Amino acid sequence: MRPARSSSWFTRFAKGAARAAGRPVAFMSAVGVIVAWATLGPVFDFSNTWQLVVNTTTSIITFLMVFVIHSSQNRDSEAIQIKLDELIRAIEGADDTLMDLEELEEAELDAIRAKYQQMAERARAAFRRRP
Repeated sequence: MRPARSSSWFTRFAKGAARAAGRPVAFMSAVGVIVAWATLGPVFDFSNTWQLVVNTTTSIITFLMVFVIHSSQNRDSEAIQIKLDELIRAIEGADDTLMDLEELEEAELDAIRAKYQQMAERARAAFRRRP
């Protein structure tokens, strides 16, 4: 079953742009643009304008792609967190306090981390004592 289509134009755009930017043809296109730009260097006597064109273009594309990639990363991270929460909820005996940890304050995370570090140290010590 495919998920419902997003109603947000930005979400649809970000998904499509991230998918397209991650394909080999996008990389090869970028290489082609750079080769064409470099080839045109002698035609324009390697002028400041010639350099400015590629610098401005790459800066704009990079600036915009930061938002597209960040949107995709946020969506992926949220989906993974929800899936992990469901696994914790579904496993009998699992510590339900671990669900939705990403919403806790740093001090609360530190306390939980310390608890699990102590558990890990005890488990490693017990492992080392085994024959």
